[in-house]
Amino acid sequence: MDYIKKYEEWLTNPYFDQATKEELAALKGNDNEIRERFYKDLEFGTGGLRGILGAGVNRMNLYTVRRATQGLANYIVKQGGQNKGVAIAYDSRRMSPEFAMDSALCLCANGIKAYLFETLRPTPELSFALRELGCIAGIVITASHNPAEYNGYKVYWEDGAQITYPKDVEIIGEVNAIIDFSEAKTMDREAAVSAGLLTILGADIDDKYISELKKLVINPITEDGKQMKIVYTPLNGTGNLPVRRILNELGFEQVYIVPEQEFPDSEFTTVGYPNPEDPKVFKLAEKLATEIGADIIMATDPDADRLGIMVRNEVGEFVLFNGNMTGALIAEYEFSQKAQKGILPKNAALIKTIVTGNISDQIAAHYGAKLIEVLTGFKYIGEQIKLFEDNNNSYEYIFGYEESYGCLVGTHSRDKDAVVAVMALCEAAAYYKSQGITLYEQMNRIFEKYGYFKEDLVSVTLKGIEGMEKIKSIMEGYRKNPPKTAGDYKILKIRDYTADTITDLESGEVVPTGLPNSDVLYFELTEDAWCAIRPSGTEPKIKFYFGVKGTDVADADQRLKKLMSDEVFKVN
Repeated sequence: MDYIKKYEEWLTNPYFDQATKEELAALKGNDNEIRERFYKDLEFGTGGLRGILGAGVNRMNLYTVRRATQGLANYIVKQGGQNKGVAIAYDSRRMSPEFAMDSALCLCANGIKAYLFETLRPTPELSFALRELGCIAGIVITASHNPAEYNGYKVYWEDGAQITYPKDVEIIGEVNAIIDFSEAKTMDREAAVSAGLLTILGADIDDKYISELKKLVINPITEDGKQMKIVYTPLNGTGNLPVRRILNELGFEQVYIVPEQEFPDSEFTTVGYPNPEDPKVFKLAEKLATEIGADIIMATDPDADRLGIMVRNEVGEFVLFNGNMTGALIAEYEFSQKAQKGILPKNAALIKTIVTGNISDQIAAHYGAKLIEVLTGFKYIGEQIKLFEDNNNSYEYIFGYEESYGCLVGTHSRDKDAVVAVMALCEAAAYYKSQGITLYEQMNRIFEKYGYFKEDLVSVTLKGIEGMEKIKSIMEGYRKNPPKTAGDYKILKIRDYTADTITDLESGEVVPTGLPNSDVLYFELTEDAWCAIRPSGTEPKIKFYFGVKGTDVADADQRLKKLMSDEVFKVN
């Protein structure tokens, strides 16, 4: 069925509601928009759904969400997990409460228990809750840091991590097998409650989640910490209450919330693109921090799984740390303090993704920890925690992070957790302040200790059908004609995670990557430099990652700038 036939089917089929039909009818004559909405089904990928809100098979709406849930329900029934149930959380985006409730009622209609949070909650709390409740799966309705016109649907399994192979492929198969949207079941909310199939979650889970976080504190907060001024913005998302609560209960008394970004706002009016990687989201926070003389600024994305921070430099100006720097700060604090107190296990492990900076390798080596590298996506870090447990605790997880501002201290969650990241960084800042050191100074000490590593990222947005084809063509071009040099560096090895090959360009030797299939190219360069290219899994972008090691800050800056400006990485 071509896209026009699908469009006409939605206009005439009595299954679809009147508002949906009116939205689609208004598109008559706009062939490009009709094509975008109907040329393919919104893909249920390895993490679930993410897309623009609206009517159509290639959009996020009640029907595409219900179809995805029916596919998940069919899989759960085949696994015999109906009675274990599914936990569901959602963020502050448009339609998030409606998608969450509709998902719950679809599960209930299939005889599967649903545990739905009463109001918005952070993604990491969902990961915690499903394990606490003994659920077989979990769902989070969120598009993370995407713009306001997006929403998404992420699926978790009983270990608390997002689904990985082979379950992801098997669930995708169940979803794709549903051709007719009317196959997706639903039922009345009151009937679901009466049947004991729908349970609403609230403060009890919150209390248990916060209790687990507090167990991770290494150094209790002293007077220096109590007087430290912290500016925090939840960017109108889910972090507001849990972040304020954990900081208050640990003893931080000077916490200031950006008022314009305190409460839920599905339009993200003050930022538009609520991504803590973007310096522009800190504008209001920096203004407040300047007014009150704050020590540190923190921002979490709408589902509170990513954290961005700004700290004062040597002249008192606020500077934004990237995800590699934030991750290194927490890693060094956690490992050094545990080692100092004699509580660092001999089988300690630090996990990073393949596009995360190489300073993590140095930290792990210094503390005698196992460094494990996984594919991009925090679900692969969560998967490693389960593998440790399944293998008689072969390694003990201490910390894991990715360059895209996500990290996890502890194993209470199996996904990145910005609430615990705020807690850990504030604890670290308070500890270093008691030693007369700022976080900026501590970051410089880390560079002096391990080397002046610096990384950056360039994202190129290519929207729509043409954009997808362009991204595919770019990746094919690099595979067919890989560069031999980049910047001032010679390329030593090329890792192709689609082909599962690591090719040594000098010897010609080819060995497997040892990781699952993924559309990523990674170039190992001379002098500890590297670069990587991959399409985003959540946005219409192709991403170019760069990393260098310099002799000092200025040298690292210069090396990185030259590497990034190489014509071989320009997209025409």
